[in-house]
Amino acid sequence: MLESNLQIPGQTAFYKGKVRDVYTINDKLMVMAASDRISAFDVVLPRPIPYKGQVLNQVAAIMLEATKDIVPNWVKAVPLPNVTIGLKCETFPVEMVVRGNLTGHAWRTYKSGKRELCGVIMPEGLKENDFFPTPIITPTTKAHEGHDEDISREEIIARGLVSKEEYEKLEKYTLALFARGKEIAAKRGLILVDTKYEFGKIGDTIYVIDEIHTPDSSRYFYAEGYEEKQKAGQQQRQLSKEFVREWLMENGFQGKDGQKVPEMTDEFVNVVSERYIELFENITGQKFVKEDVSKADAEKKIADTLQKL
Repeated sequence: MLESNLQIPGQTAFYKGKVRDVYTINDKLMVMAASDRISAFDVVLPRPIPYKGQVLNQVAAIMLEATKDIVPNWVKAVPLPNVTIGLKCETFPVEMVVRGNLTGHAWRTYKSGKRELCGVIMPEGLKENDFFPTPIITPTTKAHEGHDEDISREEIIARGLVSKEEYEKLEKYTLALFARGKEIAAKRGLILVDTKYEFGKIGDTIYVIDEIHTPDSSRYFYAEGYEEKQKAGQQQRQLSKEFVREWLMENGFQGKDGQKVPEMTDEFVNVVSERYIELFENITGQKFVKEDVSKADAEKKIADTLQKL
């Protein structure tokens, strides 16, 4: 599914994100349809990835259910494989990125010689993919269009993006959610390397919103062989969409002005789809069942569910 184009009773607003179509219902609920669009370097790539939306939505539903004792979440119902209905929250304008290992953006920063990221000092003597002594939080601004930008805890509070009291709560929730995510991953033979969380609030209650611990928001390593690969200086086997970013970089694309997205062949699209399904089965321990739902059936199911909420 590239576009959902749903007609939903009570719809009061619509927002098309990079990969999700979000319908606001009576200004109180949100219907979030996870499309098969895929983005990298904050650019939506030209071809959809079959069943990616279903993978994201179902992993998120499982992970939100497994963490609801830590912090309330926005979910009210999951009526379809790629659709979640939940509370409309006032969104905090930052994303809480938490990193357990030196990889991805953090490694590229470190490799360039810098030892500070988002106001956090990274220790000397680390290799790519090494564990940090303790997980670090490296927040970003939340951009609806264009690039999210690194920002420090101090700047977030100084600019009034989040109050000091609420930001301290977000930090507490972030570290607790990450610890639970690592526990779940470890039971499946995986290492949750890094991830991001988004939060919102209704009144004074803070909720975790959107997806968590999915391949779009997270990076996983296979635990088996991790130590041996680190000692040998080899790349880790990982489950995430980092391989998509690496493929784009190898083909001369990093989202910069004037760069053209390389052609995505049928073979490459199928490989990406298979990798998403592989993560689903590894992280959940469940067999992935491909489900196709017609637009008419989806609209009826959503309308029926909304009537009960």
